[in-house]
Amino acid sequence: MADKNSNIVFDNRYPSVRDLREKARRRIPRFAFEYLDGGCNEDVNLHKNTAELREVELSPNYLNDNGDFTMKTELFGQVYDAPFGIAPIGLQGLMWPNAAEILAKASHKHNVPFILSTVTTSSIERVSEITEGRAWFQLYHPTEDRLRDDIIQRVESAGCPVLVVLCDVPTFGFRPRDIKNGLAMPPKMSVHNILQILGKPRWAMETLRFGQPNFETLRPYMPRNLNLNELGKFMDETFSGRLNEEKIKPIRDMWKGKLVLKGVSSEEDAEIAVRLGLDGIIVSNHGGRQLDAGESTIKPLTRIAKEFGDKVTVMMDSGIRSGPDIARTIACGASFTFLGRSFMYGVSALGKKGGNHTISLLKVQLRQVMEQVNCNNVASLANHLVRQKKF
Repeated sequence: MADKNSNIVFDNRYPSVRDLREKARRRIPRFAFEYLDGGCNEDVNLHKNTAELREVELSPNYLNDNGDFTMKTELFGQVYDAPFGIAPIGLQGLMWPNAAEILAKASHKHNVPFILSTVTTSSIERVSEITEGRAWFQLYHPTEDRLRDDIIQRVESAGCPVLVVLCDVPTFGFRPRDIKNGLAMPPKMSVHNILQILGKPRWAMETLRFGQPNFETLRPYMPRNLNLNELGKFMDETFSGRLNEEKIKPIRDMWKGKLVLKGVSSEEDAEIAVRLGLDGIIVSNHGGRQLDAGESTIKPLTRIAKEFGDKVTVMMDSGIRSGPDIARTIACGASFTFLGRSFMYGVSALGKKGGNHTISLLKVQLRQVMEQVNCNNVASLANHLVRQKKF
C-alpha cells in the first residue's frame, strides 16, 4: 500500500503489529524474541497495559463537518507529523542487527521523535548524525558525577533537543525467561542459544555483517576486552538506577534543553517533576518489565493528566500497540505517545524496511480512527472520550 502524498508505504502482508510480532518470532532466535516480548515475573502487568488501555472507548460524531484532518502535533516547539515517537530500548542490536540506526533513519524520514537509550547499540554521535541533531537521548543515571556530566555534554554537543532521565529502574526487573536464556547480567551464551542462532541464518549473517552488539555510547568509558563477567560488573558499578530530587537538580541546572522524566507512575512523582521545573513527564511502567504488581499505564496517565496537564507536558508509553491505542491514550489526556516493542517487532520482522513500515502502519490506523469519529486534529480526541470508567 502506498500514499505518495503522505510518505506512507507499507507491506500489505503485515497490516497489524500482531502480524509483525508473529513474523519477528519466526525470524529471530528465541532468546532475542523473549527478551523483546517478555515482561517481568508472570507478565501480569505486561498484559494489563494493553488490555486496560483497550477498555477506553471513543464516540463518533458522524453528522458534523470538521474539514481537513491532520495528525501534526506540536511538542516542545517542534511540529511532528504524528503524535507518536519511538521509545528508548536497550540492546536493540541483539534483536535485529543495526536496529537503532534503522529506526533513527525512519523517524527522521517521517518526522517523528526517536529516543536513544544509554544502553542500546548505537552511539549518541551516530544517531545524531542520522537524524540531523533531532534525536532525543535517555539517560540511565551514572553512579559518578564525572560520567554523568560527560555524557550530558556529549548529548549537548550532538544537538539533541530533549534529555530524558529514566526513574523506574531502581533495581533490575525479575525476568524469568532472560534468566533462563542467560541474558541477565552478566549475560551468558549457552549451547541452546548457539543452536537457536544456527536456526536463524539471516539473523546470524546480519550479525556477522554489523558485528556483535555493544553498548556503543558507553564504549569510551569501558575497559578494553571485557569478558562477559567483567561486563556485568562494569554495568552494575557504573549505573545507579535509583533516582531522587537531589540527583535530578544538578541535571536540571546543567541541561539547557528540554528535560523529561520517564517512568512516572504516581501523582507524587509527577508533583516532584513539576516542582523541579521539568518540561515533561512520560507516564510509563517500562513496558511491564519492572513491577508486575503495579498499575497499567493508562490508569495513572488519566489521573496525572487531569491534575498536572496544565503544568507539564504529559506523555505515555507502555502497552500501546496500534493507531486506535494511540487515539485512546491521547483522548485520556496524553499530549504525545511513544511505542517501543511495536517498532522492534517491525524491524525484527522486516529488517531495514521495518521502521518505515511500522510508522506508516500506525499513521494509517490513527488517521482512520480520527476520520471515523470525525475528529480533525489530535488535540480534539479528548472530546470523543466515552467516560465509562473512572481509573
